[in-house]
Amino acid sequence: MDQVTESKVIGVSTPRIDGPLKVSGSAMYASDHHFPGLLYAWPVCATISNGKIAHLDTAGAEKMPGVVAVYHRENIGKLYRVPPSSGFTLIIDEKRPPLEDDTIRYYGQYVAVVVAQTVEQARAAAESVRVTYNKEKPDTGEKLLGTPLTTDKPDEKSKRGDTAAALTAARVKVDAVYKIPVETHNPIELHASVAVFDGKKYTLYETSQAVVNHRDVMAQMLGVPTEQVQVITRFLGSGFGGKLWPWPHGLLAAACARNLGRPVKLVVSRQMMFQSVGHRPAIDQRIQLAAEPDGKLTAVQQDYVNHTSMLDDYDEGCGEITPFLYSTPNLLVTGGLARRNVGNPTAMRGPGAVPGLFALESAMDELAIALKMDPVQLRLKNEPALDESLNIPFSSRHMKECLTVGAEKFGWAKRTPEIGSMKRDGLTLGWGMAACSWLAARIETEATVELLQDGSARVACGTQDIGGGTYTVMAQVVSHETGIPVNRIDVVLGDSSLPPGPISGGSWVTASMTPAVLGAAQNAGKALLLAAIKSDGSPFKGKKQEDLELVDGTVRLKGQGQDAVPMAEILRIAKVNSVSGTNKSDGTFGASKPKVSFHSYGAQFAEVTWQPEIARLRVSRVVTVIDAGRILNPRPARNQIEGAVVMGVGMAMFEETMYDARSGAPINNNLADYVVAVNADTPEIDVTFLDYPDYQLNALGARGVGEIGLAGIAAAITSAVYHATGIRVRDLPVRIEDLLVPASKSAHLA
Repeated sequence: MDQVTESKVIGVSTPRIDGPLKVSGSAMYASDHHFPGLLYAWPVCATISNGKIAHLDTAGAEKMPGVVAVYHRENIGKLYRVPPSSGFTLIIDEKRPPLEDDTIRYYGQYVAVVVAQTVEQARAAAESVRVTYNKEKPDTGEKLLGTPLTTDKPDEKSKRGDTAAALTAARVKVDAVYKIPVETHNPIELHASVAVFDGKKYTLYETSQAVVNHRDVMAQMLGVPTEQVQVITRFLGSGFGGKLWPWPHGLLAAACARNLGRPVKLVVSRQMMFQSVGHRPAIDQRIQLAAEPDGKLTAVQQDYVNHTSMLDDYDEGCGEITPFLYSTPNLLVTGGLARRNVGNPTAMRGPGAVPGLFALESAMDELAIALKMDPVQLRLKNEPALDESLNIPFSSRHMKECLTVGAEKFGWAKRTPEIGSMKRDGLTLGWGMAACSWLAARIETEATVELLQDGSARVACGTQDIGGGTYTVMAQVVSHETGIPVNRIDVVLGDSSLPPGPISGGSWVTASMTPAVLGAAQNAGKALLLAAIKSDGSPFKGKKQEDLELVDGTVRLKGQGQDAVPMAEILRIAKVNSVSGTNKSDGTFGASKPKVSFHSYGAQFAEVTWQPEIARLRVSRVVTVIDAGRILNPRPARNQIEGAVVMGVGMAMFEETMYDARSGAPINNNLADYVVAVNADTPEIDVTFLDYPDYQLNALGARGVGEIGLAGIAAAITSAVYHATGIRVRDLPVRIEDLLVPASKSAHLA
């Protein structure tokens, strides 16, 4: 497909076409759906995290007003597991179906589900179910590195050279452990499922970031053919990765609808959001760096361990960026799992790269200090010429520009390296920075575009818009190819019955759907030109198709605008309602022998202010420069980066899910006690996108921006904290207690 270098709509800030629906309350989210005869389900959650059910007493609940049924292991009916698979199909984190056995492995695990006429009745009855347990001591321990693992020895993820020898011979060395606690996604929209079963087909209204995969998983677990399941997610109130894969509540809702023959709605409570729909796992990482006195890296070693559940093997993948970020002849990355009595972890915005870069970039800052070298210059010194992990070139890499442009916009040249040496308005300033990167890829995608007789267009793809602007970008791509205004293009997505589209994860939707939608629009245009030369009464009848073009919604001879005929007129003459085009684009993710390395890059610069008199620490300013290919719609792209920066402030300063060691229960399981960054914590944010289209990835040169904005932020902030206070926090989040004690006594220091 030819490169698109110029466009009237691509790269132009365009208001979201779904915005009016959202601000008017017309957008239908999963839990908004209501059907005649609708019933409400509420799960019964385990109050221990390790043991077995000795007795389940549902008699009292079954007699309560409005209760229709109470289901448990003995009467829920057949539910199945998903077979092993590869690629982006049949993915589920918690592979055990709900209510499969009597063993309790985490607090909040579903042991029964009540169905009633109202949600209040269902909840009251669920709380009256009496469960007796044979309880065992749970393990929710935070220490991961250096503890016995229930899996085999850590896996070798990437290796080149001899790191052991290089570290032994190192003239300058950093060796430190960095810890990240459990983080919980907490989108404002709760996970929800509304299940409708007509005796043969399931229609499931879900909070899903991947409707096609959700359909395939549910069909397997319900034991029915795929064509008997349809999953719909028209709008999503954010997910941050927590809604990528199905969770047990969705299967419970479908099973209840199947058993009762009536629609069933199940909305997970905020408390359950901390228990049974995933989280970023606790992670320990040991980083060892070796360098020459001039700053040239001679070795990088990263050993990470993340916790996982008792049954499933969730690997955070913290070392995915490390092998290619910097040039070094010796590198080793290993990863291991520590089993804990917690719900299964899952992807959280920027999985792997975000926690991995907190450790790596913090260590790079420590190395710069040991070398008495500027942190920006250290990174520039170690810029690689190619992806050394695969020995292949980068498709497009502009990390140097990210670092230099970011430094200039931030005013980095004014930084004095001495601790506490910078002041403003009576405050101590701290400046820190970090490099960042994120994987770019395409996933196999199919799309259909219709050109209609009323002059409008319709584009359909089985992807979903989770708030990042997919509706609008799809319309922009069709508008670019056809000239039809964006506001006259109907975008249809969020339905598994549509042509299969990409998951809304990995920041891959834009790169994946762009070639499919662009090709489908081109094929629809060809169908229109064919109608123009074949239809009686057409001014172009008998012309050659290659002599015509579709421009600004009209058909004309190439380069001759004076005789242009509106698209609608051509279709009227042809006596057809519409013409359509379909296109399927292939994927790049998981290629066995890639020829180029696809990634996005960036640099994060952070300023903190510190008032030791009142122990007040604030992130006051962030400058972020992103190399993410061509930005198709700068307005929502900037929103994505700004949101990621605020999320990074939360990661660095506030967020931590804590567990009760006695019961395994998440203690701060609400938005009052689980502290996230809010408007008052939001710094001044300056976002710059570099304009370097990546045409090797797709014809528009676009990559995604959803996750890279979070990568590196925590490291930039903690480095700024060190610059202001002299205290190196390696155990997130930064706590005021860390800053109130002498550096030599800080528990978070080596």
